[in-house]
Amino acid sequence: VLQPVLQPVLQPVLQRVRTMKVCQLVIGPAGSGKSTFCETIKLHCDAANRIIHLVNLDPAAEDCKYPVSVDIRELISLDDAMEECELGPNGGLLFCLEYLEENVEWLMEALEPYGEEDYLLIDCPGQIEAYSHLSVFNTVVRRLQSEGWTVGCVYCLDAQFSEEASKYVAGSLNALTAMVNIELPHVNVLTKLDLVRGRARQDGLIDWQDEDEDDERELIIPDRESLLRELNESYSHSKWLRLNEGIVSLLDEWSLIGYVGLDPTSEDSISAVLMSLDMAIGWIGDEAEVRGQYDEGGALNEADFDNLEV
Repeated sequence: VLQPVLQPVLQPVLQRVRTMKVCQLVIGPAGSGKSTFCETIKLHCDAANRIIHLVNLDPAAEDCKYPVSVDIRELISLDDAMEECELGPNGGLLFCLEYLEENVEWLMEALEPYGEEDYLLIDCPGQIEAYSHLSVFNTVVRRLQSEGWTVGCVYCLDAQFSEEASKYVAGSLNALTAMVNIELPHVNVLTKLDLVRGRARQDGLIDWQDEDEDDERELIIPDRESLLRELNESYSHSKWLRLNEGIVSLLDEWSLIGYVGLDPTSEDSISAVLMSLDMAIGWIGDEAEVRGQYDEGGALNEADFDNLEV
């Protein structure tokens, strides 16, 4: 009785599972924990027998802590660019990114071995201009999409930025700029929560709310009043008050910015972040995961599942 009803729903779902190839751009300012984020997700997925491939697009990376499937340093490295073009670190990095944009087909060829059901995490450099001014990642994204990749974006922000209103606002505006420029499903992640849990201030922006007797705590994002109060205390001149009000209104009223907290010492926190990434781009896992979800829900038994024509 259930099969005719569920069949038109499950057929496109299962077809999507078998054909979907996914990649996530991991971006954010320098020192925000992008590489650690990639390593954390990789280790978590390895333990869960879930395959994720890591791609390094940071030409300034010195030593990746995780196994890299594709590495931009095979095309160009920061040291080579600085030496040959007589550039400083910032200029050399921008040159490398522009060189990648001109040679984007190198990346497409490097990704040819990966296809259906593959999931890539792409570790990107920490140069803010790359996401706010340059077109390199727009070019990379459009080229990936033309090859059938479903692309999402993860913006990493150090949780310590949330301890001061000015830093939190600056980080959030940068995240918003990246969202507007890159035009992808976007998940903002507050990294390094393990470093701020123990020292959250009573009057600070970040608060922790007890959830149960085991003292599990939930991240509470600062509200309009607390942001505006601290900004006005720090920038109290009359000429700044209207600007403070405008910035806080932009972040609060339009609900464009939200964060998922990542504590790398908590498996539950890592799982929650990974679920947010998957949901943002519509990734639902492999066929076994789908089978398990429907079996557990009691909506479809094993025989019904095998009888579906896909």
